[in-house]
Amino acid sequence: MSTSAHDARGADIGVREHSGDGDGGPIRVALIDDQQLVRAGFRMVIDSQPDLTVVAEAGDGVEALRVLGVLPVPADVVLMDVRMPRMDGLTATARLTQAPDAPRVVVLTTFDLDEYVLEAIRAGASGFLLKDAPPEEMLTAIRTVHHGDAVIAPSSTRRLLEHLVTALPEPTADASTPEHEALATLTDREREVLVLMARGRSNTEIASDLFVAEATVKTHVGRVLAKLGARDRVQAVVVAYETGLVRPGA
Repeated sequence: MSTSAHDARGADIGVREHSGDGDGGPIRVALIDDQQLVRAGFRMVIDSQPDLTVVAEAGDGVEALRVLGVLPVPADVVLMDVRMPRMDGLTATARLTQAPDAPRVVVLTTFDLDEYVLEAIRAGASGFLLKDAPPEEMLTAIRTVHHGDAVIAPSSTRRLLEHLVTALPEPTADASTPEHEALATLTDREREVLVLMARGRSNTEIASDLFVAEATVKTHVGRVLAKLGARDRVQAVVVAYETGLVRPGA
């Protein structure tokens, strides 16, 4: 990861100190990757933290669904590889996130940003994590996702979407689509905030652009997510691109 992307992550997401899931227990993490050495390395780092614990591992999507389905206490966060035998991470992510109390899914990808990452986010994943990211970045990502936020920093979102823009369908003017109908419920200010989100602006930067308090921006962002039915900031930005509200390069 480049220095600028790493710095943006720290500035936009923030490193939250979090001790477990609110009831004193650690955040329960599942590792899904067909490379055993990768899983072993992740487990070593995660289990070294007092507020995190690995509760399950699997080498492909089929095994992941089986293992996660029989856990006595569900996993909180799943680190999901994309390319695996039998069932890939995209299919497994889509099936996992259909459940009412679905775990948060973080897609594992390569430095070159796998072309399927955007599809995984649209399927319900809460972001992506580079496999060669520093250990502290992985730990921050797990805690951030567990808090309900996206792993991708706002300043990285636009770069990701523009890199993967060929995976998006052509924007449609059909106002009857669920995405357009949801977009129509936004106020002018909420649409303005969504556009700035899609352009990679952090809450602090949006507050400066609009001459309002950062707390006000957070309120607007929350309303945007609720009206669009988006799990997190990233999925809201995807809607902005899919509907043509924002165009790549604009």
